Amino acid sequence: MMEQDYCIDSTVQRRIKLALAEVEARYQVKVLYACESGSRGWGFASPDSDYDVRFLYVHRPEWYLRVEPQRDVIELPIDDELDVCGWEWRKALCLLKRANPTLLEWLDSPIVYQEDREITSELRAAVPTWFSPTKARWHYLSMARKNFRGYLQEETVRLKKYFYVLRPLLAVRWIEAGKGMPPMRFSQLLASKVDEPQLLAEINQLLEIKQRSGEAQYGPRREYIHKFITHMLNALDNAAVLPDSHATDDTMLDTLLYKVVTA
Repeated sequence: MMEQDYCIDSTVQRRIKLALAEVEARYQVKVLYACESGSRGWGFASPDSDYDVRFLYVHRPEWYLRVEPQRDVIELPIDDELDVCGWEWRKALCLLKRANPTLLEWLDSPIVYQEDREITSELRAAVPTWFSPTKARWHYLSMARKNFRGYLQEETVRLKKYFYVLRPLLAVRWIEAGKGMPPMRFSQLLASKVDEPQLLAEINQLLEIKQRSGEAQYGPRREYIHKFITHMLNALDNAAVLPDSHATDDTMLDTLLYKVVTA
């Protein structure tokens, strides 16, 4: 398999650092964690893929002492290279409590631009407590179905969309195997969950095309992969019964919220 290079060009890194510094100054917040969340983090970026920068931030203590709820998302204008968006710390902890797979993916990103290591270590340590196999399975299966039906039904298809179906399907396999939260890296999922030689060869060939072509690259439908996806979606139609010992005690999250806000 052609392994994706997770190194980010130094010029782009500086631009991202400046964007995060702008966020801190403009909104009077502290960025606790910033990572790559899209195809560059998954490991199948095209040469012209943008940078999907996602971050977690905390306000000054007085922000949390207002009667009316305040906006808990910061979004910078999207340009042709950067897509920068962040979630406020209390929102992030609420999403962790709800076992939000997107947040859990961010915490496993192989590309980290900025972080408070003490805080993010505590947050990552809490993931197994709150992870829900049932919610994660539903999230990834819904994603696979939506992308398959929406983008891969014609004779000529947008090639990148195969990975937006394959990756969540392999994530479902990972979850059903009882292995916890799926890794963000596509290469890990593929190595662990696909061992059929022809399928592996076709996926790797498609991956090489994706990594050297533009985001908008179209091509003929890949019939062998198409058949695999159809078979998997049909097989997964019946909901699996998964052990789901989801936590209910908020004490740990309340403590982490207080610690960070009052630091």
